[in-house]
Amino acid sequence: MAMRYIPEPFRIKMVETIKVLTREEREQKIKDAQYNVFKLKGEDCYIDLLTDSGTGAMSHDQWAGIMRGDEAYAGANSYFNLLKAGQDIFGYEYIQPVHQGRAAEKVLLPLLLCEGKFAISNMFFDTTRAHVILTGARPIDCVVAEAKQPAARAPFKGNMDNAKLEALIKEKGADKIGVIITTITNNSAGGQPVSMQNIRETAAICKKYNIPYCIDAARYAENSFFIKRDEPEFKNKSMREIIRETFSYADMFTLSAKKDGIVNMGGLLGVKDEKSKLVTDIKAQCINYEGFYTYGGLAGRDMEALAVGLYEGIDEDFLRYRIGQMEYISSRLEDAGIAHQVPVGGHGVFIDAAAMLPHIPYNEFPAQALVIELYKEAGIRCCDIGSYMLGNNPDTGEQLKSEFEFARMAVPRRVYTQAHFDIVADALIAVSKRAKEIKGYRITWEPPILRHFQASLEPIR
Repeated sequence: MAMRYIPEPFRIKMVETIKVLTREEREQKIKDAQYNVFKLKGEDCYIDLLTDSGTGAMSHDQWAGIMRGDEAYAGANSYFNLLKAGQDIFGYEYIQPVHQGRAAEKVLLPLLLCEGKFAISNMFFDTTRAHVILTGARPIDCVVAEAKQPAARAPFKGNMDNAKLEALIKEKGADKIGVIITTITNNSAGGQPVSMQNIRETAAICKKYNIPYCIDAARYAENSFFIKRDEPEFKNKSMREIIRETFSYADMFTLSAKKDGIVNMGGLLGVKDEKSKLVTDIKAQCINYEGFYTYGGLAGRDMEALAVGLYEGIDEDFLRYRIGQMEYISSRLEDAGIAHQVPVGGHGVFIDAAAMLPHIPYNEFPAQALVIELYKEAGIRCCDIGSYMLGNNPDTGEQLKSEFEFARMAVPRRVYTQAHFDIVADALIAVSKRAKEIKGYRITWEPPILRHFQASLEPIR
């Protein structure tokens, strides 16, 4: 039986009109987009769950911040307001604004990695994986085995497999490991959280082998809520206390603020020790690629909105509602017998397309096939987190087989209501009833890296 929907802890002051295309129109739109949902127009999507990145609704306080933005090229007041907020929340001495998370990766990772080196993570998401490869290094995923069983309920399925991590360090050689990254929450594993104990253990291994430890912090607030809820040691701790301890174990972090920062554009790069040479190098890289280091590719108004959003994103009432949205959708899908990663994660619901479409092999992209069917069914846009997104082996060119074949429905913050989520659940149920009729897809053109953003596909007849 579906759980009770948690009411919104806010009032709605502005609305945006959306429309529903007919089934025939949707079928033509996705065909014209060469069966790539990234090529669809936003206005042609009724419920857009493509990503929760930069798609949230800002508050009246954030919009007020927009008006206060100081657009000085160097040393703007808005920069110092953001710096103060970042230092307060994360406890790091150096906070570098950048225009989004992948910019932080572009600035940082070439300083740590090069050809012949490796980066290890609990699981790399697409842009991080790509930036590792672009340095000439190679990424290695090291998530716990429980994550690979979507139907199996276990806490903290996003954890690093620390026994495997230490074995990999010994196998490759500590001098060959340029950085170890914990992604919180673990997006590729279904938005699954990482426990504080796991972070402590990973940090101890990094310290033992003198390897830099980085947190990919895009959804750090959601992860902190799970720690408070599910890790007994932290049930009486505040969000601020949990966040401070989480980041105390790492040397640096990258952050796409377009998620838990609840802004449409922005990111941060943090370093614990401001006096380290790494900070000097980051400033130089930032000036080269993003702009002067006191704005990092952001307008002053963006920095003001982010300084406010960082605090709004860690509000416990908001996070309870946020996670409750995912639990509501999950409960409806469980009632219908639709397999997905459970327990549900923080920012979306990840449908197990391999379970729904077992007749479609990984190299015909079952998750992408499900994504396309959802758009045809109800104008819902989501995305593949599977073999289609994973791409090809950078050394051999062969199609890689993903650990998962997920269709990710990522929920924007403060945007959709219970009625929208009921439509999503109903659409999935309808698609599941005709699952045996659904066919796979082949790629007709693809770029060499991050192909899922641009590739062209066609259905296999």
